[in-house]
Amino acid sequence: MNEIRDTLPLVNVKPNVIVMVFKRLLEPAMIVAYLWVLVRWRGLPFSGDYWVLAIMSFFISSYFFSELHERRLRRNPKGPRLLAPIVIDWLAVVAVLGVIGYVCEFYQQFAPGVIAAWVVGTPVGLLVSQYVASRVMRDLHVKGEVSKAIIIGVNPAALRLAERMENYPALMVRLMGFFDDREIGRQPQGTFTPLMGKMGDVAAYVRKHNINMVYISMPISAQPRVLQMIDELQDTTASIYFVPDIYVFNLIQARFDYVGGMAVMAICETPFTGMNNFVKRVSDVLLATVILLMLLPVLMVIAICVKATSPGPVIFKQRRYGLDGEEIVVYKFRSMTVLEDGANVQQATKGDARLTKIGGFLRKSSLDELPQFVNVLQGRMSIVGPRPHAVAHNELYRKQIKGYMLRHKVKPGITGWAQVNGLRGETETLDKMKARIEFDLEYLRRWSLSFDLWIIVQTVRLVLRRENAY
Repeated sequence: MNEIRDTLPLVNVKPNVIVMVFKRLLEPAMIVAYLWVLVRWRGLPFSGDYWVLAIMSFFISSYFFSELHERRLRRNPKGPRLLAPIVIDWLAVVAVLGVIGYVCEFYQQFAPGVIAAWVVGTPVGLLVSQYVASRVMRDLHVKGEVSKAIIIGVNPAALRLAERMENYPALMVRLMGFFDDREIGRQPQGTFTPLMGKMGDVAAYVRKHNINMVYISMPISAQPRVLQMIDELQDTTASIYFVPDIYVFNLIQARFDYVGGMAVMAICETPFTGMNNFVKRVSDVLLATVILLMLLPVLMVIAICVKATSPGPVIFKQRRYGLDGEEIVVYKFRSMTVLEDGANVQQATKGDARLTKIGGFLRKSSLDELPQFVNVLQGRMSIVGPRPHAVAHNELYRKQIKGYMLRHKVKPGITGWAQVNGLRGETETLDKMKARIEFDLEYLRRWSLSFDLWIIVQTVRLVLRRENAY
């Protein structure tokens, strides 16, 4: 089963095969063809090195475009909402190709002009491809060559599902209407969704109108009626999906699993299971190693400055909560005259008198965090994840914020989704800490390797602007 993304109900809604053909085959083929045209236009032979680049770009772009396609499915995107997903998808592919080329040292075999034109020009072709795909899907919608669906039950989960069908035409699904035994006045306040009939009318309606998909959004307490309706629908060819009322829970990576052949459902789970855990760890080790090697001279200079400007150790060690709430030791360049790691730890504030002569600069530029890349290599931390808080702060906020400890289902990170959304530095109010936790939990729901890379890019941009850190 696919993992639940965002708040989309647990149903087997997948984009039409047309979309996947564009993302997995046609767009990658177009990228390769454009590379071939540029090489031949410059009068160069399409040699073995270019063939290697073409093959890698085809499969990498096929993977990224199919994995990230949901951001390009919305109805009538305009302006940045149209261009940004295309550029981000392509830059992710270029970044992976760049890392491979750097590690394998074969990037010198290519003409810089060809590669530059290829990188800059490809998004234009992807934009044309998206326009063509949208026109094809629009024509299919007009001709009625889409799947017809109904939803049984009117509740928040059902309404979210209906909204997705409306906002994502690439799903190639036309919602015919709702069925519910409740009168309109008994529906959730503010909805008043027109009904096609009652639950007893479903089977006849499905047969008469050749409905392809039936989505049952009923509470668990309605099990007898649901079972009876499913039995009646066995006399039709419709696919039946159950939208369980599990959205009363704070879902984290919800998915189906099996225990000895018995189906169970994970409601709150870490995103790093199986291959995801391997991908996350490998990317952490590779990036942390490269960054530490590149910044080794900077680390040495900072260490000398810390030692020369104030008495005390160069590295400040503080206990934090790591994966599964276990205590870990986190490293930082010392930026204060005190080494607080007890039951009461005061967060740094603007103009804090405890800062050393260079402590303010280190914190403002986030250079004090660089030793944590060693924590990443040790396996205690990840490059991207919820920022670790002092143990004293954890014990305080876990009692005040619901779901606070769920952020510890993954390793803490040097940077995170909350930090690139403006929640970096001091959280002087409970509301700010709640907002940070909301972003941390959203990160757990949305995790992907491309999402990590995007957060890293945004972190670099924010560090250069030096905001909200002291």
